Amino acid sequence: MAIVLGSPFAAVFILTLVLIVQGVLFGDGGITVMGANIINMGVIGGFVGYYAYHGLRSLTKNMFVSAAVAAWLACIIPALVAALELYAAGTFPLVPGLVSMGVYHALIGLVEAAITGVVLALIVNSRPDILDRSTGVPA
Repeated sequence: MAIVLGSPFAAVFILTLVLIVQGVLFGDGGITVMGANIINMGVIGGFVGYYAYHGLRSLTKNMFVSAAVAAWLACIIPALVAALELYAAGTFPLVPGLVSMGVYHALIGLVEAAITGVVLALIVNSRPDILDRSTGVPA
């Protein structure tokens, strides 16, 4: 969302809404940890994804590869931060937390990366007016 809408704040807002729906309607993630989830997935994930994309875009010159790698980073980095938070709270040991969260989210991140690359390609092919292909930002 940060890439398509051109702002990491848009990603924070949208993911906050998603987390509220998940927590309130489906009981997934829970209401008591809503703030931590919003910070980790929304703020950290949104900003990491947005700025990683733009940094990688200037290096690779490929919108789709940059978006896929940025999506992977936006998945794994918040997971590692969550492991650090669990350790700081005294609820889980540091190394096993980093390893389990890192491995699990590295694998999930591959799926996120593939989905992001495919969705961005579909948007570019079906509605090229939405994104400026030369810059990769909303037109």
